[in-house]
Amino acid sequence: MSVGTIVVALDAMGGDHAPDVTIEGAAAAAGPELHVRLVGDARVLEPAVMALPEDRRVHLEIVDAPDKVHSHEEGARAVRSKPDSSVVVACREVREGRAAAAVSLGHTGAMMAASILHMRRIPGVIRPGIATPLPSQQGLVVLLDAGANAEAKPEHLAQYAVMGRLFAQRVLDIEDPTVGLLSIGEEAERGSDLVLASHALLKDTPGFIGNVEGRDIPRGTANVVVTDGFTGNVALKLYEASAQVLLSEIRASVRETLIGKIGGLLIRPSIRRLLARLDPDAVGGAFLLGVNGLSVIGHGSSNSTAVANAIRTAAIGVRHDLVQELAAEFGDRGAVESSA
Repeated sequence: MSVGTIVVALDAMGGDHAPDVTIEGAAAAAGPELHVRLVGDARVLEPAVMALPEDRRVHLEIVDAPDKVHSHEEGARAVRSKPDSSVVVACREVREGRAAAAVSLGHTGAMMAASILHMRRIPGVIRPGIATPLPSQQGLVVLLDAGANAEAKPEHLAQYAVMGRLFAQRVLDIEDPTVGLLSIGEEAERGSDLVLASHALLKDTPGFIGNVEGRDIPRGTANVVVTDGFTGNVALKLYEASAQVLLSEIRASVRETLIGKIGGLLIRPSIRRLLARLDPDAVGGAFLLGVNGLSVIGHGSSNSTAVANAIRTAAIGVRHDLVQELAAEFGDRGAVESSA
């Protein structure tokens, strides 16, 4: 392993189709500059890894974690009662410096709890949030919080705006990201008590353009959209399902008639580009921002492509020093507040 190699710890037992798809995804993502530590039951993982061609497993390593957190378990309780579970050990790999990032496609609540418990919060961050990049007409939009915290306070949303904006700058290469507050109307006077109070706090945030509505997310009106985790998760699931239904209907319409099939051949390149833009597997995972280590959470239903891209997404965060940048941002803010 070379000096510049990034090491990612993957919860190999997490996800609906683990460990087959996690091993396949890890093998696809791993290479000379990206080493993957497969965390899980070694008795299960070793035969599957050894069945891979040598050139596909040379950059993989197994870390034994004989236990796992199941989907029916309560995340935080399971994390504390199962210290040898794959998701917990993956997060400990980051805390103890053996990996630069942890990725899990398993129990979201468990990954959040393990990340916060073992990586800890960045000093100054009140509550971490899930940042999910979504496709729009103007490029990727960061939705934050996409489900980490069902309830939120105005100060949480104000911090999400800061973290989301830095994420958009460093990871998505957006020079001067705009920030919108998700509401039921553009007017500052509209929205819930949380939205009204958050709007007042966000007024001085760089890039803040005011309230945005749900329709503004696919339009790309703002580069970063902040909201509470309950609303954000509902918006995320609706967004993803709508894209799947739209693409399914397009495919069905093209195949209905001979003329449709001919037209489908003519527009195939455009359809492929559309599929690539709307495919959630293209990113593979969302960052849990605010913890003192890189934590990436993916869908339980992820296929091997999504797993590979989640690993690559984590590596991008490492290369851009995302955690260090966030720590510096909140360290500077704390210094300013203490001197005020």
